[in-house]
Amino acid sequence: MIDHLTLTVRDLARSRSFYDAALAPLGYAVRMEFEGVLGLGLPGKPAFWLKQGEVPTQPMHIAFVAADRPAVDAFHAAALGAGAADNGAPGLRPDYHPNYYAAFVFDPDGHPIEAVCHRSAAPARAERKAARPASRRAAKGKAARARPRRKASKRR
Repeated sequence: MIDHLTLTVRDLARSRSFYDAALAPLGYAVRMEFEGVLGLGLPGKPAFWLKQGEVPTQPMHIAFVAADRPAVDAFHAAALGAGAADNGAPGLRPDYHPNYYAAFVFDPDGHPIEAVCHRSAAPARAERKAARPASRRAAKGKAARARPRRKASKRR
């Protein structure tokens, strides 16, 4: 629903350094840069912009999507390493929903920043299939090819 948003920060260089480190585990990086403003996002399009200026008096909560739970863990570690204050270690938040796995920090301007994964810890079916040993996949494929084919019936 939201295409992009802009967060005003006091020190753009300091915030860039922080967000470069904290969001790298989620696949986000600086994608565009202009004087006094820069845009971070996934490859192809920035969705999160930082702008130098006076910070609003109210902190803004922002939650970033993480592909999986290890990415949430890596976000939290990277953010703390970049100077964030802890606001909630990685873990399940079942009050939100059973698979809500998130970590929370405060950025250099005091904004509460979150990384969240809504997926279960169990690998998806496609991931399990891809993780099978190649010999097992190959044997299954040979067995499928060895089955006799049905002849198409002629209908009139």
